[in-house]
Amino acid sequence: MKVISENRCFGGVQGVYAHESDATACEMTFGLFLPEEAREGPVPLLWYLSGLTCTHENAMVKAGAQGWAAEQGIALVFPDTSPRGEGVADHDDFDMGQGAGFYVNATEAPWAPHFRMWDYVAEDLPDLLARDFALDMERQAITGHSMGGHGALTLAMTYPERYRSVSAFAPICNPTRGDWGRKQLSAYLGEDEAAWRAHDASLLMAEKGFAGPVLVDQGGDDQFLDLLKPETLFEAAARRRQEGSFRIQKGYDHSYFFVSTFMEEHLGFHAEALYA
Repeated sequence: MKVISENRCFGGVQGVYAHESDATACEMTFGLFLPEEAREGPVPLLWYLSGLTCTHENAMVKAGAQGWAAEQGIALVFPDTSPRGEGVADHDDFDMGQGAGFYVNATEAPWAPHFRMWDYVAEDLPDLLARDFALDMERQAITGHSMGGHGALTLAMTYPERYRSVSAFAPICNPTRGDWGRKQLSAYLGEDEAAWRAHDASLLMAEKGFAGPVLVDQGGDDQFLDLLKPETLFEAAARRRQEGSFRIQKGYDHSYFFVSTFMEEHLGFHAEALYA
C-alpha cells in the first residue's frame, strides 16, 4: 500500500492511499478519514460509495462528512467507483466504463477482467482496511449517493449481518427497469435479466428488506428523478413495513449541495446504530 497523502483534519487524519487490488487486477485508490479516537484503538467504520463520474475524491472534498464523523468518533472510507488505468476498458459515454462500475462483478467482455467492484468493496478493500488500520470491522455501516446509493443498498441487503445501518442520497432504485441500469447491467452482466436482480434495490427490498434501520433522502427537484425511480423503493419498503425513513426533500437537486445539507443527519443516524 502506498501513502499518497495524509492531512490533519478535525483532530484526525484524512488519508489517500493506493494499492494493488486482487479483485480488479489493477491499482486502486481510496480515501480514509480516521478520527482522533483511532489513536487509542479501533473505531467504527462508515462506507461512502460515490456516484457516476466520481473518484474517491469527490465526496472526500465536497460532502462535508469529516467534521460530523469526527464528532461521532467514526472512520469514513471513500472507495473509487471503478478500476482505472492503462489496459482497463472504458467507454465514450459518461455512464459506462471508468467512473461507472455500478458495484457489480462484470462477466462480459471487455469488462470482466477488471470491473469487479462488488468484490472490491465487499472483500478486497475490507481485508486491507482490517489489516492496516485501527478499525472495528464488527461495527460497519454504509451509505452512498446516486450510483453509490444503489451500491450501498444492494450490499447492505445482501450482507445484513455486516452492516448495522444503511442510508442513501438519491439512489438509483430500480436499475432493472430504468435507463440508468438496463444499459449497464446488460453490458456488464449479459442479457439474462435474472442475473440483474441481485443488483436492484427495489427488488431486494421487496424480497428480503434489511435487518436494521434505513434512511433514504431524495431531492424533490432532482433533475434525474425519472432515472432514479425512488417511488419503486419507497413502495417496496412500505409493503414490507421496513424500519426506516424514506424522505423527499423539497427543492433539492442531485448535487453535493444536497448531499452536504443532510450529511449531519446521516452521520447521526449511523452513529446511533454503530454505538447501540
